[in-house]
Amino acid sequence: MTCYYPRMPEMPQSPASRVVHAQVTRDEDGQRVDNFLMRRLKGVPRSRIYRLLRKGEVRVNKGRCKPDYRLSVGDVVRIPPVTRSEKKLEDLPLPEGLARTLAESVLLEDDDLLILNKPAGLPVHGGSGVPVGVIEGLRRLRPEAGFLELAHRLDRETSGCLVLARNRPALLAFHELLRHGGVDKVYHTLVAGHWQGGPRRVVQSLSRTERRGEVRLVQVDEEGQDADSFFTPRQGFAEATLMDVQIGTGRTHQIRVHAAHEGHPVAGDRHYGDFEFNRRMRRLGLKRQFLHAASLRFTLPTRGCAYDVVAPLDPALEQVLEKLEPR
Repeated sequence: MTCYYPRMPEMPQSPASRVVHAQVTRDEDGQRVDNFLMRRLKGVPRSRIYRLLRKGEVRVNKGRCKPDYRLSVGDVVRIPPVTRSEKKLEDLPLPEGLARTLAESVLLEDDDLLILNKPAGLPVHGGSGVPVGVIEGLRRLRPEAGFLELAHRLDRETSGCLVLARNRPALLAFHELLRHGGVDKVYHTLVAGHWQGGPRRVVQSLSRTERRGEVRLVQVDEEGQDADSFFTPRQGFAEATLMDVQIGTGRTHQIRVHAAHEGHPVAGDRHYGDFEFNRRMRRLGLKRQFLHAASLRFTLPTRGCAYDVVAPLDPALEQVLEKLEPR
């Protein structure tokens, strides 16, 4: 006797449980593959995305690729199945306080760029322990925006001018300006001690060193990447100096490492600073590193539009300056 059993229906696969082959569009031309994946796999931790790349599970035109590989129009990216055990980031409500802070921080917005006065303590993108950064918050505030990308970065504890691009030509044009010194960036910082000798250019190459917690530290190293910073004293105090700093390059922790190398570490800097000086500054109300991206000046070649943007100093930093004893 032959028995026939009814065939069980196949369970439909969710997008996260099957391989996806995504073709790169014109708007995605020139984008790094790691950033491409972060947009396509929203809510997946960055560490997981980099693991997929390392293991070769992500392919471009059937070949392995590194995270910094830049995509071209028509490339086909193989995106492997990714299981999200947590709720997707875009499904979580944006905290009301963060939404208001971001909206109030916008300094300038046009068809090409969005420039804001980034608050201290807010990372430019989410990571371990911080689910929402500037870019995730702004994308959720502007769900209608088809394109919104960080054009550069600031440390989490650094406040001030931060540029985001609203289209890929503007993003690539701004990156080209950065590479060739076409962006005039000025920072305000308070450093320990009496700065001697007036304005000074510091040219010291930098390289990354050991990791301390979540932070990869940087050191002066002749074999490292070129870096130059121009320090100009603005105001002297009994035990500190307020400085303007212009940077010709944008290396990680550049100003902080150069300042410490010159014997005048940035106030409140936990990694390269002076412990006793920082403790005295905390008594005056300094709860972060005193580093602020004060202004940006550049001309975007895509439309010939000139930008001259100033970010007001954080009132908390102003209050610290008012409490310092004059020299």
